[in-house]
Amino acid sequence: MKEEKFAKFSDQELLDKRKNLKTQLIINAVLIGFLIGISIYGAIKNGFTFFTLFPLIFVFFLMKNKTDSKELESEIKSRNLK
Repeated sequence: MKEEKFAKFSDQELLDKRKNLKTQLIINAVLIGFLIGISIYGAIKNGFTFFTLFPLIFVFFLMKNKTDSKELESEIKSRNLK
C-alpha cells in the first residue's frame, strides 16, 4: 500500500522525501540511543523495575518507522534516480 503512495509522487518530491527521511532517521537513532542509555543507567542505579524498561517501549515505536525508508528507496531505484 505504501509503494502506491510513493508511486504517485514526482521525481523531485521523491528526492525531497528521501532527504527529509534521512534526517528523521538520524534523529530517531539519537533518540533510541538516549532512551537505551536511560534504561541502562536506571538498571545500574536502581535495578530492573517497570520504569527501567519504560523507555524501551518508546524505542519500539521509533523502530516501526524504518519501513517507509525501504519502500521509498525501492521506488527511487525503480525510477533510476540518484
